[in-house]
Amino acid sequence: MKKAVFTLSALAMTISLIAGGIVHNTNQSASFIRIPVRDAAFGIDAVYYNPAGLFRLNDGFHLSLSNQYISQNRNIKSTFPGMNLNEFEGSVTAPVFPTAYAVYKKNRFAFSLGFNPIGGGGSALFEKGLPSFEMQPSMIPASLTAAGIPTSQYSLDTEFEGKSIYYGFQGGVSYKVRDEISFSVGLRYVSLSNSYTGFLKNIMINPNYPVIGYSGSMVPATTFFNDLSTYLIGVSNALDNTGNSLQKIIDNGYGNTPLANGTMIGMSPEQIAALQGGITQVGGDPTGMTIAQAQQFYYGASAQFDANSKTMANNAIATSDKGVDATQKGSALIPIIGMNLQFTENFNMSVKYEFKAKVDVENDTKKDDVGMFPDKAKVPSDIPGMISVGLQYAPIERLKIHAGFHQYFDRKVQYGKQINNQYVDNYDVMSDDYKEYGLGLEFAITKKLLVSAGYLRTQTGVKEIYQSDLDHSLSTNSFAGGFRYNFTEKIGVDLGIMNTKYNEDTRDFGLYKETYNRKNFVAALGIDISF
Repeated sequence: MKKAVFTLSALAMTISLIAGGIVHNTNQSASFIRIPVRDAAFGIDAVYYNPAGLFRLNDGFHLSLSNQYISQNRNIKSTFPGMNLNEFEGSVTAPVFPTAYAVYKKNRFAFSLGFNPIGGGGSALFEKGLPSFEMQPSMIPASLTAAGIPTSQYSLDTEFEGKSIYYGFQGGVSYKVRDEISFSVGLRYVSLSNSYTGFLKNIMINPNYPVIGYSGSMVPATTFFNDLSTYLIGVSNALDNTGNSLQKIIDNGYGNTPLANGTMIGMSPEQIAALQGGITQVGGDPTGMTIAQAQQFYYGASAQFDANSKTMANNAIATSDKGVDATQKGSALIPIIGMNLQFTENFNMSVKYEFKAKVDVENDTKKDDVGMFPDKAKVPSDIPGMISVGLQYAPIERLKIHAGFHQYFDRKVQYGKQINNQYVDNYDVMSDDYKEYGLGLEFAITKKLLVSAGYLRTQTGVKEIYQSDLDHSLSTNSFAGGFRYNFTEKIGVDLGIMNTKYNEDTRDFGLYKETYNRKNFVAALGIDISF
């Protein structure tokens, strides 16, 4: 019987929420949720989106606080043969997704601070595990049946949860050269934390093997494999002893005597029949065998049963309860530069570039039964550089049109992506960088009330080989809307909702296929205060 190896494949899991690249989040304010194109806007959230445009704020101190409630459902389908389940559901929740920005503006200068979950921000829970957890236990019945032990069922208990959060703390300075042009420089400190917990336990099977007392009832796989290992080593020892019993005859010079003619050298017919029957029972043919050949056959059969016993012992270990409890942490510093061009009073353009950061997260492992998270080991988890370009145009006084573009330079960094348990460069698993395109409209119904709506398209650049049940990247279409109400000139509230539809993708593994899909919903509330 072939050796079965069962693992809890807890690879690094990417948890991105709503908008942004594979690593980044760009849903960084309530204003963004009501109009998901803020790249050339002049609000207080320009601390993140358009820091060079902060010169448009009035002199004084400005504060923006917001929170988002985010819900994401993940759906994974697999055609792997023999599994009890072919559809797996996971949920990501982030009931608290806060952002905070502060600006002090004086004449040509603006000094800003910001806090936001720049990446991650939620936890993904798969209460019934994932296809990669279910596949290998599902192969046990067919494997045992092929080895002559009829088995038709299996069951297991499994669960996996991944959490990820990248907290960003940034500061910046903006300077207006003249009304038409301004610049900004800043620095963001990012604290990265990923955690993985999961288990694969209580694997049960229903082997029918009366030789060792199993009659088709559901039993722990580990118990069965241990019992089978004990039985096989007993058979191995018996075969070895039988081979040893022929040594004296061989030493007396009768090794070349045909076993069937053993009575000529003093062997009893019963002894000969037992030796021939033993050879037949373990799959041999005693016809024409000499006594020496019979001995070698018994030794060879003993070695094979011994090897099978060891395999079953390994299977007993492999099907025992497995668990993972590991955390990864790291940090990075990211320089940020920006430029704002005010071509006319009605037309504005901005450009922002965030530099890449080389990051290695370090494992802090409490439990790792599968060897995936060696304690203190470091794993590449870079943050890519990204560029954003925004346009804002007001064709009439009450209407503003926003457009934006983002590109994340994924292929120039490493995400710790593994293929066949080996780290690979992003160029090996990506054909293009991740990109976003956005368009939004904002209309002032009154001086106090603004309504807005927008569309955001994200286009992933990963190859098919990148996709897996734990880590996949999908293109999306997001539709958003909401309003802003200004209670006074100094206090305004934003309320927005966004719904995201993912483009389903399928990976063909040859023997089977996996299909990945998700859906998102977010609601956000924010308040801006100027002093």
